[in-house]
Amino acid sequence: MKCPQSCERMKMSFGLTFKSAKGHWIANPSWQCSKASIGLFVPASPPLDPEKVKELQRFITLSKRLLVMTGAGISTESGIPDYRSEKVGLYARTDRRPIQHGDFVRSAPIRQRYWARNFVGWPQFSSHQPNPAHWALSTWEKLGKLYWLVTQNVDALHTKAGSRRLTELHGCMHRVLCLDCGEQTPRGVLQERFQVLNPTWSAEAYGLAPDGDVFLSEEQVRSFQVPSCVQCGGHLKPDVVFFGDTVNPDKVDFVHKRVKEADSLLVVGSSLQVYSSYRFILTAQEKKLPIAILNIGPTRSDDLACLKLNSRCGELLPLIDPR
Repeated sequence: MKCPQSCERMKMSFGLTFKSAKGHWIANPSWQCSKASIGLFVPASPPLDPEKVKELQRFITLSKRLLVMTGAGISTESGIPDYRSEKVGLYARTDRRPIQHGDFVRSAPIRQRYWARNFVGWPQFSSHQPNPAHWALSTWEKLGKLYWLVTQNVDALHTKAGSRRLTELHGCMHRVLCLDCGEQTPRGVLQERFQVLNPTWSAEAYGLAPDGDVFLSEEQVRSFQVPSCVQCGGHLKPDVVFFGDTVNPDKVDFVHKRVKEADSLLVVGSSLQVYSSYRFILTAQEKKLPIAILNIGPTRSDDLACLKLNSRCGELLPLIDPR
């Protein structure tokens, strides 16, 4: 049974069973829905302030070459958890931490554990859909208001919403990269190879984490088989920047140029805690660009912003007229 799209809240405790032979999810009875709330992973926020809405409208109206930078907070309303949100982010809910790049590269058991968990999490993660905030930004682009979009997210929701003037700063989970030869393949193709290699493997996961991760026991992971690159036999990795890795310098230079070409910058759903995104705020400050921030909770750059809004992205952005 799949939770219908109209269900906007799930209890924090639920289990997911995945059987590779049948290739489907079964939600146990503890996965319950209620229409009483916006989303499981969206932190609490105050009601919309009409004056703040007017201020953001004024900011957007005056912008002619608007650069928007999005973070995990824009996708929580699509049901994808983030790391840092108060009370509902991964760090608040568990003592688990994301995988480190160096560990993944060096350790076969860590790669096995990562891919087993990702295999179980992929059907649900890949099925997430854009929410009103993603669609609003796509509309802004089509109408010529949004000059460039930079996202820290790896969920492809901006692409699903039709955004094209887009840089995925940290890559995308929908692509897989060979660490040896650089061959890229779609993540869906790898899922099929996992199923062929693990025809009788099954697992039950309790708890969701960001970026398609779930929680499995070590015993469940131990028998999971991981395929190699079909071109060279090398190790496979999602085409994303893990914690402890660095963004490609060419991509960084490209985004710096887009920031310098812009006349304003809007941050949507990011605390800007990681330097890979924060550095572009510093560039905007050096260029004396006006900066607005829409994020529930404090950010690293609140003192640099001329406007700060603590609202849900999907509630506020559709109210703004981009023309």
